[in-house]
Amino acid sequence: MPGTTFRDKLKPTPTKKLLALDGGGIRGILTVEVLAAIEKLLREKSGDPALVLADFFDYVGGTSTGAIIATCIARGMSIADIKKFYVDSGPAMFSKAGILKRLNNKFTDEELAKKLKEVLGADTRLGSEELRTLLMMVMRNSSTDSPWPLCNNPDAKYNSPPDRPNNNLKLPLWQLVRASTAAPTYFPPEKIQIGDKQFLMVDGGVTMYNNPAFQLFLMATVEPYNLNWPTGIDKMLVVSVGTGTSPKANANLRAEDMNLFYNAGAIPNALMYAALNEQDFLCRVFGECRTGCQLDREIGDMIGKHGPAERKLFTYMRYNAELTREGLDQLGLKQIQPEHVQALDSVDYINELMLVGQTVAAQQIKPEDFAKFLPQAVGAKMG
Repeated sequence: MPGTTFRDKLKPTPTKKLLALDGGGIRGILTVEVLAAIEKLLREKSGDPALVLADFFDYVGGTSTGAIIATCIARGMSIADIKKFYVDSGPAMFSKAGILKRLNNKFTDEELAKKLKEVLGADTRLGSEELRTLLMMVMRNSSTDSPWPLCNNPDAKYNSPPDRPNNNLKLPLWQLVRASTAAPTYFPPEKIQIGDKQFLMVDGGVTMYNNPAFQLFLMATVEPYNLNWPTGIDKMLVVSVGTGTSPKANANLRAEDMNLFYNAGAIPNALMYAALNEQDFLCRVFGECRTGCQLDREIGDMIGKHGPAERKLFTYMRYNAELTREGLDQLGLKQIQPEHVQALDSVDYINELMLVGQTVAAQQIKPEDFAKFLPQAVGAKMG
């Protein structure tokens, strides 16, 4: 609600709700459509037509395009406003670099940086009181060769004490989001000054956390992160939203085809796909999965299945789509060509991506999954 800040989310409450958003370029509009349906559902069931997701979720996290959406949510923006930002600004953000610069990256970063400053505020810091939820975003520090999941938790090690010279809360918010979206070969890296050191930051999608769901859960519960939120299927909700997957099976692949150029393009995608699935799988093992597509033919969707823990640690929902011919057909979208919606820069087919997101929302979101995480009087209406 207006006037609240992320510090209000630090207070003990009966339940804690986490929202994790994958990376995926302009395919983030698919995520936005799913979130629009969730926001609409929560407005209807709460009786509050002005509710935004910052009113419901306590901690939001994202990688790359997911970091943009998560930050906009933390700022208290409605999904309608976030959708307008993507539709109006998407083509400009993917502005092609000059011919010589394309040897390093496909697109320039000027328009993206400009848009982020406009929407998030050029002077807004990670620790700003304007943020209404806890926020985490993932980037990769190329200078140290390590993943950096940064957050605005004031008790996190590198955010405290307030007068710490290299306190991360003092970093420009727009610049951190820009760093998280700096996909190698697509955008140039972002230079971030922390104390007396300058680091080159790139897209968090090239870490294990392009899907940051399990990492977000750990940052909310593991002792060194200093939140220590209680766990349990009635105490914690983790909602994870993807941007679509596109595994490229090739039954006709020959050994001689797997040359240096093939591997240069295939291996990063294969690692990212495997990491995305692993984060999802971990959430289904340690959480009670209520919604999620089949992970593979052996483990299925893990709904109703047990793992090594005696009790499940949270309630979990995963919303996503497979953007292959088979996956789109299963959604009933036979009119959409897979190649139109698979690329990170498919700005010409944003309407088709929106349709995929709307279809995922219509088929996968179940009101009863959210019932126990609303106030009791409201939740009782949702069964």
